[in-house]
Amino acid sequence: MDESDLDKPQDSKGQKKSTRQHDGGAADLEKVTDYEEERVVLSQDITGAINFLDNRRSKEEAERQAKERELAKVSIKKEDVEVLIKETEIPRIKAERILRENKGDLASALRQVINC
Repeated sequence: MDESDLDKPQDSKGQKKSTRQHDGGAADLEKVTDYEEERVVLSQDITGAINFLDNRRSKEEAERQAKERELAKVSIKKEDVEVLIKETEIPRIKAERILRENKGDLASALRQVINC
């Protein structure tokens, strides 16, 4: 041991106390740094999740619009719509949609409404 080591206080195990004090400060700094890193990561995770949900919503909307366009192309008979309304007592818009979903087949549309 040199003379400078003798000036430093020592605990019962002979370790220098000043080193432990500095280690405590480093631990506090580490906690602050960890907190800031977690906050940045959480911010990035939230941004990523929002982008994912926006993309998924856009994709679902595009799929829904494509399905509506396909259904609009299906021709249905006015008489079939009237029969479906009369027999099942559903609104005209719903009757037309069910007929379009069943490609204009009245029997399939009736089965769908009755089985629901």
